[in-house]
Amino acid sequence: HVGENDRPGIVHRLDKDTSGLLVVAKSDQAYFDLAKQFFKHSASRQYLAIVWGYPNPNYIEAKKKTFPTFEGGGIFKIEGKIGRHPVRRKKMTLRNDEKGKNAITRFKILESFYLRKKPVASLLRCWLETGRTHQIRVHMDAINHCIVGDQVYQGGKKSNLDFHEVLGEEYESFRRQALHAEKLSFQHPVSKKNLEFKASPPKDFQKFLELLRKL
Repeated sequence: HVGENDRPGIVHRLDKDTSGLLVVAKSDQAYFDLAKQFFKHSASRQYLAIVWGYPNPNYIEAKKKTFPTFEGGGIFKIEGKIGRHPVRRKKMTLRNDEKGKNAITRFKILESFYLRKKPVASLLRCWLETGRTHQIRVHMDAINHCIVGDQVYQGGKKSNLDFHEVLGEEYESFRRQALHAEKLSFQHPVSKKNLEFKASPPKDFQKFLELLRKL
């Protein structure tokens, strides 16, 4: 087989219930070359995420001190080490000890949705500089704007009752994190040609966006 025993050929994988692109290698040469690109961050990964509320960076920075920081062009950077949760073993968390690995996420607010002048949710475009387990989910949870539908990380989660009344059954039925890997860029391991792949969000993601736009 190619690659690791528990996930043969899988170079770039996705969390369960995250939609979008992943990378599978068909030979050892391709696997190790691609893995190296992702490890060195020369491969580019771009995601769409719907998070609760409006992640006002000025407010967050004042509360959290360490992140996010403004980098210009509407892009913000979250930097916080990620490691296994000391008690909940299936969960990751921010860790400043030796068990935490450096993690950097950048995001841009594309669209925000309001109900009676109060922020309900926001559509973000996110870029991964590192590829830690659950990275975007952990970082958004840490700034108290978790991803809509996330059943594990729920920082800043809004009342279900409010949105059940406003959005109806379609809101209740959305039971996965609203996270989508929309673009992957890397160098072909053999030809060395630069490749870019895109995938539109699936119907459930788009449907949920449409609901929010009707608020």
